[in-house]
Amino acid sequence: MLMRTDRTTANRFAAGSDKVRPAVQLDGVTKRFGGSVALHEAWLKIQPSEFMTLLGPSGCGKTTLLNLVAGFLEADNGEIFIEGALVTETPAHMREIGIVFQNYALFPHMSVANNIAYGLKTRGIDKREIGRRVEEALALVKLSGFADRKPRQLSGGQQQRVALARALVIKPKVLLLDEPFSALDKNLRGSMQVELKQIQRELGVTTIFVTHDQGEALSMSDRIAVMSAGRIRQIAAPDDIYRRPADRFVASFVGDANILSGRIVERQGDSAIVAIGDVRVNLAAAPIAALSIGDAVDVFVRPEHLTVTAQGASNALRGTVATQVFQGDHVDLYIDAPGIAAERILLRAPGIAMLSSCPAGVEVGLKIDSDDIVAFPPGAAP
Repeated sequence: MLMRTDRTTANRFAAGSDKVRPAVQLDGVTKRFGGSVALHEAWLKIQPSEFMTLLGPSGCGKTTLLNLVAGFLEADNGEIFIEGALVTETPAHMREIGIVFQNYALFPHMSVANNIAYGLKTRGIDKREIGRRVEEALALVKLSGFADRKPRQLSGGQQQRVALARALVIKPKVLLLDEPFSALDKNLRGSMQVELKQIQRELGVTTIFVTHDQGEALSMSDRIAVMSAGRIRQIAAPDDIYRRPADRFVASFVGDANILSGRIVERQGDSAIVAIGDVRVNLAAAPIAALSIGDAVDVFVRPEHLTVTAQGASNALRGTVATQVFQGDHVDLYIDAPGIAAERILLRAPGIAMLSSCPAGVEVGLKIDSDDIVAFPPGAAP
């Protein structure tokens, strides 16, 4: 079960970026480990109450960026601000950050209540106030009645809730989440995504969430920063990331995409007409602005933006069904189209009608039925 971000909320964060003091700001932050650059001059502004996700493959720099904000690593260049205050050289324990680690990092010998209270005790909070806030935190994560249990007596989902309560009970300026759902099974992960987003909205806590899971990022975030090789490639609302990727990497990494071979046949101001075989499509010219009529382009088309039509239909691609995969609520068709795509084309059709109407070996027409397609100069994804 996934929760899609409210588009109005995402717009508010994007539009207000220059009018509201950011909750977190990175100005040209770089981090090196020996001769390797783990983070290249990162510029990022995160607004108060925003849910910002750092999305990318393993080793792309997202956890390094998170640890720099937390204060666990020192930046080699650049500055970090939290609520307008410069914290680049401020120790981690003075940044008022709450963090949930991938492995939860609970104290096995402590009760649930003492795990949650740990940060409050180190801050010298009054004992009665600690008790009140621990009870509130337990209620918030739906663990009232679990105060005296030890972590080993809890399920993975319950341990994750304890770790979240411990991070929130100190009333942090920023909540950091480092792949908190990676150890959970699929169904529990989905329910925890919904619960976390509801808690984050209720408390209004600024949140930075690290994941390599595209579904998590698209469903939970107000904005996403897509990262690769230590660089932030694009920062935008989830639907903009999916529908209008800034470069080949983002288009390839976020969601499934077919790469079709095309050629520019006409330029019309901010758009271009691209031929894919006998099909003509109108595309935004910005990503291919430096190319000329006659130049080759790679056209990225989502599987759900293709539909099957009769072989020989006008303005349709031609292909042969190689195999079909039943996915419950939809069917994936893999289609060979030599000269159009170097790899098999993936078409995602709702329902199960395609199981009988498009068996392996049948020739089909393919129509592109969306304006949400983009093109980039040919080449491997960086």
